[in-house]
Amino acid sequence: MKEAMFYSKQADGSVICSLCRFRCHIAEGRRGHCHVRENRDGKLFSLSYGRLVAEHVDPIEKKPLFHVMPGSKSFSIATMGCNFRCRQCQNYNISQLQDNTPVQGIQRSADDIVAAALHTGCSSISYTYTEPTVFYEFALDTARKAKEKELRNIFVTNGYITKEALNHIAPFLDAANIDLKGYSEEFYHGIIGAKLGEVLDSIITYRQLGIWIELTTLIIPGLNDSDDHLHGIAEFIAANLGKEVPWHVSQFYPTYQLLDRPRTPLTTLRKAVEIGKTAGLQYIYEGNVPGEGGENTWCPQCSELLIKRHGYTIQQNHMHHGACPQCGHNIPGISL
Repeated sequence: MKEAMFYSKQADGSVICSLCRFRCHIAEGRRGHCHVRENRDGKLFSLSYGRLVAEHVDPIEKKPLFHVMPGSKSFSIATMGCNFRCRQCQNYNISQLQDNTPVQGIQRSADDIVAAALHTGCSSISYTYTEPTVFYEFALDTARKAKEKELRNIFVTNGYITKEALNHIAPFLDAANIDLKGYSEEFYHGIIGAKLGEVLDSIITYRQLGIWIELTTLIIPGLNDSDDHLHGIAEFIAANLGKEVPWHVSQFYPTYQLLDRPRTPLTTLRKAVEIGKTAGLQYIYEGNVPGEGGENTWCPQCSELLIKRHGYTIQQNHMHHGACPQCGHNIPGISL
C-alpha cells in the first residue's frame, strides 16, 4: 500500500481523486471507481502498489504495437483493477473488482521489474492486461528506473487518464496502444461505462506530448461495426492525429457479458480497412485473424512489402534503419 498521487483532501474527510477522468469523490473508508484506491482517514492510498497479478515476456506485436521496435520482446506487468466496466473484457477476472474485494498479487519492487526485463532480454516494459492508469504510482516508479537502464516504457490503455497525470509521466513514457472502442457516446455509456469525448481528448493529449501512439478498435457485431462508428474513428485519426498513426481493427470473440455476440466476420474487418484507406490512413492492421494477410506493413510511398507477419511472429523484415529499402521513405514509429 502506498499513498496515492493526484488527490485533494476535503474538509469533511473525503478526498477527490484526479488520476483518471472520473475524478471520484471518495468518502472515508470507501474506494474509487477503480476499486483499488481507498480513502483511509482522509488520505488516499493505492492498494495495488507492486502487487502483480501478471508478469510475462511478450512479443511487442501482442500489445499490439507494430511500429515500435518490431520483433522485440516486452516485459509485461499488471495489477488488479480497472476504471472501465467493459462488457467485452477479456481479463475481467483480474480487472473487474467489487468495492470490498481483497487486492491480491505477488509483491514486486520497481527494481525487480527492471532486473527481470533486462535478464529476459526485453527492450521495453509494458504496463498492460488491466488498466495501467489505476496502478500509476508503481508504473511511474518502474518507468523512471527503466529509463535509467535504457528500457522503453509502454502503456496499453483505455485512454482515461487526466491531463495532469499524463503530463507527469510523459517524460518516461515512450509509446502507448490506446483503445478507441467505438465512436458514439451511447456505445461508451452502455457498453464501456465511460464518455467517448474524454477518451478522444486524452488520445489527442498523448499525441501532443510526443508519445508514439497506435489505436485499437475491437469490432463487435451489432454494437460498433456500423459505417458511422468506423468512418468516425478513421476520420478522427486522420484529422486530429495524423494519417501515419496506425489503426488496429480486431476481431471480437464472445466473452464475459457478451456471450450472445458472434465472432466478427472477416468481411467486417476488411470493410474497416477500406474505410480507413478512404480516410487516407497509411497503416491499418487486422487483428486476431493470423494468416489472413492483414497484419503486414507496406510502404505507403511505393507499396513495397516491409514486414510480413503471422500473428505475433515476424516472418520477414525488410526495413532498413527505419525506412523502406526500395524508395527510402521513412516509416514512423520507434526503431530498434
